[in-house]
Amino acid sequence: MEQRAHLPRAALHIVEDNLQGAEVIALLQQHLDEMFQFSPPEQVHAMPVERLRQPDVAFYSAWHDGELAVVGALKHLGDGDGELKSMRASDSYRGRGAGEAMLLHLIEIACLRGYKWLGLETGRTEPFHPAQHLYRKHGFAECKPFGDYLPGDFSICMSRSLD
Repeated sequence: MEQRAHLPRAALHIVEDNLQGAEVIALLQQHLDEMFQFSPPEQVHAMPVERLRQPDVAFYSAWHDGELAVVGALKHLGDGDGELKSMRASDSYRGRGAGEAMLLHLIEIACLRGYKWLGLETGRTEPFHPAQHLYRKHGFAECKPFGDYLPGDFSICMSRSLD
């Protein structure tokens, strides 16, 4: 398999997205399908497109030379808290820095909104290890379940302070 070059963050054009484009919807469906492939059904917390369009969620897509590279969302939880949702790089952009660029963008948006805390939920098993590594690299650490998440052997919640 060909090794593709790491992209600098500046190479990506990140926009707030209205979730109408076919490429974006297809990547979100692929993300949801994978969550059901790698997770017990009761542990799938990925949001479908209709839920991501709700006013408490800001959704972003990042593009490189007209090609969709990565998507991600920020859900408002209230009281200065936010949650990362639906982080997924296109297959051809995995391992190239697109996910990291989106993560840094979402952290910046959370800071601009005045959030003091940012959380996320992901899986514990091997398919989720690259995501865990990325989050840890940027200051996230395992925390107690928050919101509607329940403790368990499959799911892990992570968080970081933004102040």
